[in-house]
Amino acid sequence: MNDTHTVDVPIAALTASQRKRRQVMEAAARLFMAQGYGATSMDAIAREAGVSKATLYAYFQGKDALFAAIVGEACERHAEGRPCCLADHEGDLAGALAALGEGYLSFLCREEVMAIQRVVLAEGSRFPELGRAFYESGPRRMIQWVAGWFAALQRQGRLRPGDPAVAAEQFLALQRGSALMRRMLGVPPAPDAAEIRAVVAAAVETFLRAWGTGRER
Repeated sequence: MNDTHTVDVPIAALTASQRKRRQVMEAAARLFMAQGYGATSMDAIAREAGVSKATLYAYFQGKDALFAAIVGEACERHAEGRPCCLADHEGDLAGALAALGEGYLSFLCREEVMAIQRVVLAEGSRFPELGRAFYESGPRRMIQWVAGWFAALQRQGRLRPGDPAVAAEQFLALQRGSALMRRMLGVPPAPDAAEIRAVVAAAVETFLRAWGTGRER
């Protein structure tokens, strides 16, 4: 199916086909999070969504495609704010990096995102298509977007030359420290806004020491 994403679109504004697609995805997400990827069959998803198997397969060729769509829409919701956060800090590279990093780390700490990652970590070794769907629809997409932005900054002379994909991977990795690990493992306290700001501020400082040119403003 070629339905467009339905991220944060009011139900009333969706077409019948888009509403059905969302219905299927929400049912699948409930089952994946409740009983795991391996234990969830397409039959069970069809029953939970209240659709026929023919309808289900018309939208998604298999569980991996369905899981990828769930991850992709979660990332789309996060992506919508990225251009705005950068525009709000035009000319202030450190500020733009901080806004991007805080949004990224806050996104990773959200319960729905934690639940998705737990499913992948628990079952990815048994179901390689699960890890592949997650990586292609989530982390890889984010790395590509950040790398594209960094490449533009390099052309402007605001980041030093080098592989922008490596720079992107390093910047994103700097956000994923003990605060995120605690959140993943359910170890209190959960990161609050102040801790997220502090983690990201340190990450931005480290990143700019490695990749900055002294023209951060």
